[in-house]
Amino acid sequence: MKKLVTSILSLAVVAGLGLGTALAQDEHAADGEAHAEGATPHYPINKPREVDWSFAGPFGHYDKGQLQRGLKVYTEVCAACHSMTLVSFRTLQDLGYSEEQVKAFAANYQVTDGPNDDGDMFDRAAVPSDYFPPPFPNAQAAAASNNGAAPPDFSLIAKARGVTRGFPQFVFDIFTQYQEGGPDYIYSLLTGYQEPPEGVEVPEGTYYNPYFIASASLAMAPPISDGQVTYDDGAPETLDQYSKDVSAFLMWAAEPHLEDRKRTGFMVMVFLLIFTGLIYLTKKSVYASKEH
Repeated sequence: MKKLVTSILSLAVVAGLGLGTALAQDEHAADGEAHAEGATPHYPINKPREVDWSFAGPFGHYDKGQLQRGLKVYTEVCAACHSMTLVSFRTLQDLGYSEEQVKAFAANYQVTDGPNDDGDMFDRAAVPSDYFPPPFPNAQAAAASNNGAAPPDFSLIAKARGVTRGFPQFVFDIFTQYQEGGPDYIYSLLTGYQEPPEGVEVPEGTYYNPYFIASASLAMAPPISDGQVTYDDGAPETLDQYSKDVSAFLMWAAEPHLEDRKRTGFMVMVFLLIFTGLIYLTKKSVYASKEH
């Protein structure tokens, strides 16, 4: 029996190595063919850089100070083009704001309500139960104002965007609980704008970014730069810090219950370990008096 199990495991390892080699050869061949045609074979050109996030790992948690700075970056920079229609103002209390602060923050926005008694729609100041209003009345208006490309909604962008890490990296991700592909991608994109290398031409009206997931360039110009947003807590006012903060905030927007999920998962694992131990002790007790 041991020999059979050993043989099966050996075959599985050999098959896995063979599959990995074959995939690598196919990718290399595809790269060579694409380069021969003068085109970039796969996007993104550069894989996203991994950032040391406070919410990473099984015991990760959000840094409320960072989330507050990220909200500031979003409202002062990103909100001019990107909506966040699935996030309500009242959830901002999770960032450490009081109820009164949330009310004051929501009152800065105008939302469309109605109809009134005359059947007309009207604008009013937002309240905590409202959601972030979009910057454009519809997708067509958004596209017309942004070179024909409507900016995506940011409510779930940190979970919707991510780069496939491939074999064998995704195997290790199972054990390290890597789930930060979205924030890593957003951070890399925001900090990755650069001049195109020699010999590379990008369409007019687009900007070269080797971290962009769809092509070598995108229609969005570099949205933020050093010193653009003023922080109240003394954090560095740099592109790198802005990018980290807004990426963390967008991760919270996409998964606001991350801390509760991890806490519940930890308690479940502890319960299963205790339950397994009790089952084992029960088995020993039941069969202790049995003759074998």
